[in-house]
Amino acid sequence: MASANISWSEENFSCPICLDVLSSPVSTPCGHSFCRTCVTKFWDGEVQYKCPICNKIFHTRPDLQVNFLLSDLAAQFRTTVRVEAEDEEEYDVKTVELGKIVSKVQQMIQERRGKIKEIKDTVEINKKDADREIADGVQVLEALRRCIEKCRDDLNQMVKERLKSTVNQAEDLIKELEQEIEDLTNRSLEMKQLSQTKDPLHFLQAFRSLKDPPPTRDWTTVEVRPPSYVGTLRRSLDQLEETLNMEMEMLCDAELKRVQQYEVDVTLDPNTADRHLILSEDGKQVHNGGVRKKLPDNPKRFTKKIHVLTRQSFSSGRFYFEVQVKDKTQWYLGVARESINRKVEIIVTPENGYWTLFYYKDGLVFIDNPVVHLPLRAELQKVGVFVDYDEGLVSFYDVEARDHLYSATGCTFSEPLYPILCPGRHDYESNNSAPLIISPVNQTD
Repeated sequence: MASANISWSEENFSCPICLDVLSSPVSTPCGHSFCRTCVTKFWDGEVQYKCPICNKIFHTRPDLQVNFLLSDLAAQFRTTVRVEAEDEEEYDVKTVELGKIVSKVQQMIQERRGKIKEIKDTVEINKKDADREIADGVQVLEALRRCIEKCRDDLNQMVKERLKSTVNQAEDLIKELEQEIEDLTNRSLEMKQLSQTKDPLHFLQAFRSLKDPPPTRDWTTVEVRPPSYVGTLRRSLDQLEETLNMEMEMLCDAELKRVQQYEVDVTLDPNTADRHLILSEDGKQVHNGGVRKKLPDNPKRFTKKIHVLTRQSFSSGRFYFEVQVKDKTQWYLGVARESINRKVEIIVTPENGYWTLFYYKDGLVFIDNPVVHLPLRAELQKVGVFVDYDEGLVSFYDVEARDHLYSATGCTFSEPLYPILCPGRHDYESNNSAPLIISPVNQTD
């Protein structure tokens, strides 16, 4: 059986006497309905009892019958009127709120469009870097094409694969951003359409599903990480070292110039320095004074190792610094993670949070377990340290000879890294009193 949806107006439930919504409605024998109070007062002032509507005369005062159906309908109508009045008010509030949400969505769209441009610009830079890297490789390898053809092909493939990975990542991010923009745009259109509706009930029902923007990613920290090409050519040419010594020298010079572009300005932190160490006022030099000074206790200070850290730390990206080691017979330097134990004797290996190069009179080593002995072709004057945090790379360079010394690859960094210096033990006989000096990069070397 079909049900009828009847729309009632206020006049259907009005008392003909007071013209208000019926209260305790009663019916006369002629079938008309009134408020009990209204019709009672009407008859109290009359000589004859007659219907206020049809004027039908009753010989005796009628026994008024309660109209239960009309009473229930009138009560429901009063409730509906009250709810609708409360909804006209809520509609106004929500309309204002909707306007604010629409503005916010538009702002989100603009932010994502800006992020797309940022990603595209990064990709273009990466493409130029890749083209330059390939061109450098071709220039080096063409001189001995027949013997290093495989090396050249491997190099090109590695660079292109890294670039492709970056481009694919960027394209995926762009697709995701474009999808969010489409979702947000659709939501914006729906909201604009909703803001034009005049039906409060429809507005409130639709508003609940539209008030919250569609799920989106927080893009503030999202970026396309550029691939690192540092050492790509070098690792390829290591296999042909005897044949390609001249090309390797050219490569190392270009590589050093490239990493020197990531120079950072660092100064030594006196709060970390062992009590034997003396720092210059500008925080650029350190040497072992040979005397244990009385200094306030500090949780940052080394007490078992004659180390000092810089004030600055690095948790992402790439950085490079140079240290003059001239006239010294012992030293080590590199980077260390923030959580290293500074109060006990500990082996300074990567496992314990240190990536350092150690020099002594008999040679040069990268401190690991086991240590890596490195060839020392001439007396070192200045050492460059390059770190690619995201790539897990720590490289050391002989700045004066324009030569690569060693690279620790596949490192895992999960906390801030600090440059670390140790000027070595104080020994007058070995003449190790010269300071370690953090020096500015001179790219004309």
